[in-house]
Amino acid sequence: MIQQVRTSDHPLNSEGVWCEILAAPAHGRPALFLDRDGAIVEEAEYLRRVEDIVMIPGAAAAIAAANKRGVAVVVVTNQAGIGRGYYGWAEFEAVQKAIISQLAAEGARIDAVYACPHHPQGQGRFAHPDHPARKPNPGMLLQAAGDLALDLGKSWLVGDKAIDVEAAKRAGIAGALQVATGYGGAERQRAAGLATATFDVRFGRSIADAVMLPILSPQNVC
Repeated sequence: MIQQVRTSDHPLNSEGVWCEILAAPAHGRPALFLDRDGAIVEEAEYLRRVEDIVMIPGAAAAIAAANKRGVAVVVVTNQAGIGRGYYGWAEFEAVQKAIISQLAAEGARIDAVYACPHHPQGQGRFAHPDHPARKPNPGMLLQAAGDLALDLGKSWLVGDKAIDVEAAKRAGIAGALQVATGYGGAERQRAAGLATATFDVRFGRSIADAVMLPILSPQNVC
């Protein structure tokens, strides 16, 4: 496991990846992994300002359903805008706090947040041709599993891009819900091609449809 440290007052691990645990769920719980931009909030092309946050309808309800069933809710987000120098961790933190606050106002809780700034066109330490934490690589999901003692085999992911679905598949989780919000409309065919007999890919209009996933069905209360 990569050592977690704090750098410049931010919860960054030794690889420079944001790793923030907000509430530790009981060991052995499954997780609902969530992409952020295009899944929880509307895609804003390098979201960096609090005033540009637009929550996707149904996001809080889906997250609250996971909370009620004892399912860990973990955000896993690529943040190439940091790597490219468009904004910094302070802006990311302000946006993330505002999102968490808006969700909390509707009775929904995020348990952990992981964000990867690395990018092939990144600057300085963030320049990396294929960082293991950057989706479609599964690094953020795997670190979350280690940090929170998650049951990956029963976990699911919600995201708009095929790279989200691929990261889920490579992490060994049960399946993914690919949504039409964000870039999802153009990504559906690629996402569909990732389905296998052991990896379930489902499709929805938005994160609101996550309440229909097996992990959130009433009979599967943890």
